[in-house]
Amino acid sequence: EPIFCPAVGNFKQGMVVSVPLRMSQLKPGTSAADVQAALAKHYEGKQFVSVAPLNPTDVLERGAFLRPDALNNTNKLELFCFANEAKGTMWLLARLDNLGKGASGACVQNLNLALGFDEAMGL
Repeated sequence: EPIFCPAVGNFKQGMVVSVPLRMSQLKPGTSAADVQAALAKHYEGKQFVSVAPLNPTDVLERGAFLRPDALNNTNKLELFCFANEAKGTMWLLARLDNLGKGASGACVQNLNLALGFDEAMGL
């Protein structure tokens, strides 16, 4: 059975990058909660990256849609895990402003890190 999630919208900026996974692709015994916890641990304390709890329905517009433009004009990146354990499927999603974080903001942030400046300088 294919994993299908159409992405259509009228947005001038903002994007959601999605990775569909079958739980069978992961190490046996790995749960969606394990994946979410690993992401949360890896990005803990990061200034611009946040990891949502597993299956966070409160962020979905009309209970079904993750708005791509919610982070417009920010340098933030949000990571989400949505899983259907019964079907053995999971979606990993990243939401960002493709014009800020996506290109120019990422360049400034990386230059700051490379030169030893505060990561947020100039953002």
